[in-house]
Amino acid sequence: MNYELIINSTPNEVVIALLSDKRLIELHREKNNSQFSVGDIYLGRAKKVMTGLNAAFIDVGYEKDAFLHYLDLGPQAQSLNKYVEQSQNGKQNVSNLMYFKNEPDIKKDGKINDVIKSGQNVLVQVAKEPISAKGPRITTEISLAGRYLVLIPFSDKISVSSKIRNFEEKSRLKELMQSIKPKNFGVIVRTVAENKTVAELEGDLNDLTKRWDEAFKVLKKAQPPVRLLGEVDRSNAILRDFLNASFNAIHVNDVATYEDLKSYIKTIAPEKSDILKLYSGKIPIFDAFGVEKQIKSLFGKTVHMKSGAYLVIEHTEALHVFDVNSGNRAKSDHTQEQNAMEVNMEAAKEVARQLKLRDMGGIIVVDFIDMNSQENRKTLYDKLKEEMKTDRAKHNILPPSKFGLVQITRQRLRPEVNVEVLETCSSCGGTGKVQPSLLFVDGIENTLRYILTEQNEKKVTLNVHPYIEAFITKGGWFRSLQWKWRKEFKQWVKIQPMSSYAFMEYKVFNKDGDEIVV
Repeated sequence: MNYELIINSTPNEVVIALLSDKRLIELHREKNNSQFSVGDIYLGRAKKVMTGLNAAFIDVGYEKDAFLHYLDLGPQAQSLNKYVEQSQNGKQNVSNLMYFKNEPDIKKDGKINDVIKSGQNVLVQVAKEPISAKGPRITTEISLAGRYLVLIPFSDKISVSSKIRNFEEKSRLKELMQSIKPKNFGVIVRTVAENKTVAELEGDLNDLTKRWDEAFKVLKKAQPPVRLLGEVDRSNAILRDFLNASFNAIHVNDVATYEDLKSYIKTIAPEKSDILKLYSGKIPIFDAFGVEKQIKSLFGKTVHMKSGAYLVIEHTEALHVFDVNSGNRAKSDHTQEQNAMEVNMEAAKEVARQLKLRDMGGIIVVDFIDMNSQENRKTLYDKLKEEMKTDRAKHNILPPSKFGLVQITRQRLRPEVNVEVLETCSSCGGTGKVQPSLLFVDGIENTLRYILTEQNEKKVTLNVHPYIEAFITKGGWFRSLQWKWRKEFKQWVKIQPMSSYAFMEYKVFNKDGDEIVV
């Protein structure tokens, strides 16, 4: 598979599209002023300790207090509390834990009030972003994720990814980590660390210990609630987790973001730095790479597949439902069972894609077309599991029931990606009535006449729907409307087709690319 990253940076947000063989598989939106991202580390203050819930509510600066359950404390919670207290009263002068004496692990079935007291300063990490009316879900089991390693303070355990199958490589990595890791820090070796050199792994480890040191410097004088350390932004996080030999291009339309990514790629994978490209075209970047069209077709209630079959996606308070429909897919020379099997196999691939694309979490029910064959149901189940292998979110899939229903649970860390694909008609403003199409071109001409003769603008660009662009330019030199305007206005009007525009929508831009509002 060939992966491409298309990054659309605007003043308000950064939208990141991940393409696999030109197909959109992930979409991330990150507000430029966003906080409380998964991985951020905060110094909070315990507001309420609820013994009945065996949980505490922690003020981390969000409008709703963050929820911390006893099971999310982690075994080293008392050691972390001691570290925070000693750092803030001056007894802990360095960030490393060489001479720090860990406290005993907490009991698995203990009580929250034995660990957290009301008014106590608590070091926490965001485990789940605020969703709906809920505050962020947090944990005191702190971890710092890098390119090859995950660093865990107050632990000495070394774990190697189970996806690394080679026993000799696993042993090499364990022995290597044992020799270079700092005392009182545990390490998880990620899958991408396989066959990496000592220098690469040690460099990643040093970067993570530096980040821990940054958090410590802020912690010493911090007054809660305050963020001590922010997770890397989404574009950098995707590069950190995905960047491999399959990545063949990263396109970004903002100079500042480009420079930031360039620096980051040189740090984690200098050999891949040439795949980063700054996009400077006139057409919006998502239109140029076909992302906008895919978003419009993939985020509606109904999602059509190539064969003619389609999915209907419904959302309720308790769960998400996918209904698989064959549409006009049925082949006359196939039996009902064969048709159902082919549609279901195609639908399994699209369901897995939609779950990642929309970042849907919780309980998902998929109503596949009924099949009588137990063997076919098993094949469908295996296909869905295979397609979901690339999903980084934790998930569990149950075999199809006798009614053809497949139940899936999927971890939700962030709010579901929701793109409104139904648009208010720009021509009628939602009234259902438009100006006569006969007068549409006259309206464009009148607008151009005012801009070019009254306002004396030069080198303007007219953006219209592709069908309108074809109508304006038909006939070529001397016969097209575009040439007629050239003679009347004594200058050339550039026509730019925009597939994202409504049929009777148009905009005029000046030579600097700014819209001219009349």
